Amino acid sequence: MVQWRRVTRGEVLRAIHEYDRLGPEQFFSQHGFAPTTTYELVQGGRRYPPKAILGAAYEFATGKQLRSSDFEGGKTGAVKVLGELGFGIEKKLRSAR
Repeated sequence: MVQWRRVTRGEVLRAIHEYDRLGPEQFFSQHGFAPTTTYELVQGGRRYPPKAILGAAYEFATGKQLRSSDFEGGKTGAVKVLGELGFGIEKKLRSAR
């Protein structure tokens, strides 16, 4: 079980900045995650994949890279941890077809 105590709001903001800097494809490739399917982290009017952002934040905090299968992304996983750190989480917007 992943221990999230070492991950701070600062590491999450750092991961968000890196996502913005690299763009989604390079961020996912570098950190080993994929786009979100259910929830989005909302910060500064932009939307981010919560599990990928939290995984990168954990890597920044500990130096250890997590795989997507190492932790849950939904309400009991990444969404909960990010909410406890004060981040807004919303259901993913469905794109118009």
